[in-house]
Amino acid sequence: MKIVVLGAGALGAYFGARWQEAGHEVINLVREGRAEQIEKNGLKLHSEMGDYEVPDPVIARSPEEIESPDLVFLAVKGYHLHGTLDWLKALVNKGAKVYPVLNGMEHISILQKELGEEAVIGGLSYIIATLDEAGHVVHTSPFHDLVFGPLHTSQQAICEELALACNQANMNGTLSTNILEDMWKKYMFITAFSGITTAVNQPIGVVRSYPQTFRIAERILTEMKELANAHNISLTDEQVQQAFEHLRGFDHEMTSSMHQDRRKGLPLEVEHLHGGALRLGSEVGLSMPYIETIHAMIKPYEEYQQ
Repeated sequence: MKIVVLGAGALGAYFGARWQEAGHEVINLVREGRAEQIEKNGLKLHSEMGDYEVPDPVIARSPEEIESPDLVFLAVKGYHLHGTLDWLKALVNKGAKVYPVLNGMEHISILQKELGEEAVIGGLSYIIATLDEAGHVVHTSPFHDLVFGPLHTSQQAICEELALACNQANMNGTLSTNILEDMWKKYMFITAFSGITTAVNQPIGVVRSYPQTFRIAERILTEMKELANAHNISLTDEQVQQAFEHLRGFDHEMTSSMHQDRRKGLPLEVEHLHGGALRLGSEVGLSMPYIETIHAMIKPYEEYQQ
């Protein structure tokens, strides 16, 4: 496949490198600062699942440099979504489908409105990774999973092609038969995990050591399940407990990408994740006091901290 990685941060660079390692053509479409960093330092993965250095990473600074793309792997943060729309339109006009792995749900309707329903497949990722000072990927989780599936009947073939590409690579790729449910399940989990670790400013092990604090994460999971139900997605109490047990099983020092961003003084996705949940709740008249509280606690750290 010819895959354009739009947003070659930790997540995009990781999966792009794995596809390239497996023999696929990968182009990193990036802004000037990241382009210069990759040109200077190269693109390396430091990973529990095996280190890898991309030999001659391919960089593009605009869609005009890219011909006949099959897929755009959209791996930007939620607050950068609107800034990518012109580039995405140009790539879709060249024949690409867009595979977004942003957290949350609001981005799907935005992308479908801007690009057309046939252009946007459903997807999500499970990975914990960050960039070091050289711009290399530090992958610290024993999982590196992609899940994807068609949101339109015309997308089955590209999803099957993507499944093959993932199976050839050092990652776990799953073609879902119910991608919307899977996306909501991830949204439920990440809203709790990122919310509690970022608000408390501690890894999950410290959160767990205070039962009254850890219980808030369970309350957030429950509110997200109720939100999904209100939007006609049948998440269950059992799935809430499975997510809670997943949090219980994490290593003591494990933490969320949002908490890592807070530690680094980077912008946070709180408005995309928790704010988005509150907006989706208001659409259906659902009150979510725990999410509202966590949203308010994280909000002061949303912008870059000097």
